[in-house]
Amino acid sequence: MPSTKNVQNTHIDIQLRALHGALLDIVSVMNRPQRDEAMVREAGISLDRALFPLLVGIERLGPIGVVEMADRVGRDYTTVSRQVAKLESLGLVERRGSAADKRVREATITPKGKAMTDMVDAARTRMGGAIFSRWDDKDVADLVRLMRKFADDISADATLAPDSKKET
Repeated sequence: MPSTKNVQNTHIDIQLRALHGALLDIVSVMNRPQRDEAMVREAGISLDRALFPLLVGIERLGPIGVVEMADRVGRDYTTVSRQVAKLESLGLVERRGSAADKRVREATITPKGKAMTDMVDAARTRMGGAIFSRWDDKDVADLVRLMRKFADDISADATLAPDSKKET
């Protein structure tokens, strides 16, 4: 009986290439400075475009250390540290020592910062609503469910040390 393993591998390779292409397209759009500017404008807030993703990240992930935030946004630690200091000076975040490790200073959102991210969320809902207006509810629900599953699995896989991954 002929093996279907090569056919299955080829099919998975094609699917992974298509998925990777779609993710590159999404990341490319999401990383455009014009996208952040449009979101800030739609939210009706006044905030430097470079600070916008950090504020949202701190609100979603905080309390969070600057090193971890820098890793998540793909920026240099010193740059993120200066930008978080700027957010702190604007009263949008505060920094304090970590309960788990006193050497780490974590950023957390303030009520003023939360009010601003709530405005961003409302803008995101309006902008996303326009994108998904032609989609069936089931398609949106499937996308959300599968993206969450993918994000959880890829995050779990990223936490494994390279030498602990088993060859299959």
